[in-house]
Amino acid sequence: MSLQTTSFKGRPVNLLDPLPEVEENAFDFTFVKTDLSESSLYDYEDKIKVVIGVPSLDTGICQRETREFNERLAKKEGVIGIIISKDLPFAMKRFCEAEGIENVVSASDYRYNDFTREYGTEMLDGPLKGLSARTVFIIDRDNKIRYVELTRDVIEEPNYDKVIEALDAML
Repeated sequence: MSLQTTSFKGRPVNLLDPLPEVEENAFDFTFVKTDLSESSLYDYEDKIKVVIGVPSLDTGICQRETREFNERLAKKEGVIGIIISKDLPFAMKRFCEAEGIENVVSASDYRYNDFTREYGTEMLDGPLKGLSARTVFIIDRDNKIRYVELTRDVIEEPNYDKVIEALDAML
């Protein structure tokens, strides 16, 4: 099986594994919230989950993406956005409080690396080695994957309109 790739500023970057595909069962993963408590994907079984993998909230692109999803998911009933990176929970909390981010859950993958390993998003080389590639997964209430997006380049934002269109089709 060949490695899945993205790129960083046009240079190829290998990912740990191929990403899960639409119609596959979503893997559960544990993450650390900003209050240092742990949670998991399956804790939100009663909701449609938009799982947003980003390299770091310390970058402008990830910050824009978080703001955009925070705004676009605000009025979606029965939907939870989960922004996940390997940033420490303290840094995620600082950014989200400063920006008024209230409509997505900040999820740190620093402790267990569950998300990046289970979903194959960990970058194996390049300057951001060890961090998550930029991805979006929509997972239904039955924990089936209904949408997958891996950006062509880590410095590109996802196609928000396409994500929301896929989400709206499920509501």
